[in-house]
Amino acid sequence: MKIKTSITLSEQTLRAVDRAVPTGSNRSRLIEDAIRDFLARRTRAAREARDLVILNRSADELNREVKDVLGYQVDI
Repeated sequence: MKIKTSITLSEQTLRAVDRAVPTGSNRSRLIEDAIRDFLARRTRAAREARDLVILNRSADELNREVKDVLGYQVDI
C-alpha cells in the first residue's frame, strides 16, 4: 500500500533526481528505491559492526587456535 507524503528538497537535488529518473518511471519510484537502498546499507553496516565486535572479542582465542592448527602442518 502506498501512502502519499510530502518532502522538501533543494532545487539542485530535485533537478538531479529528475535527470536520474529512468524513462517510463517517476520521481517517487526513484526516491523510494534510493531510500530502500540506503536503509539496506545501513542495516548491513550495523550487522557488520556487531560481527566485528564479536570477532574482536574472540580474536586472541581464534589466533591461538590457528597457531595451534598450523603447528600440525608438515612440510612436504
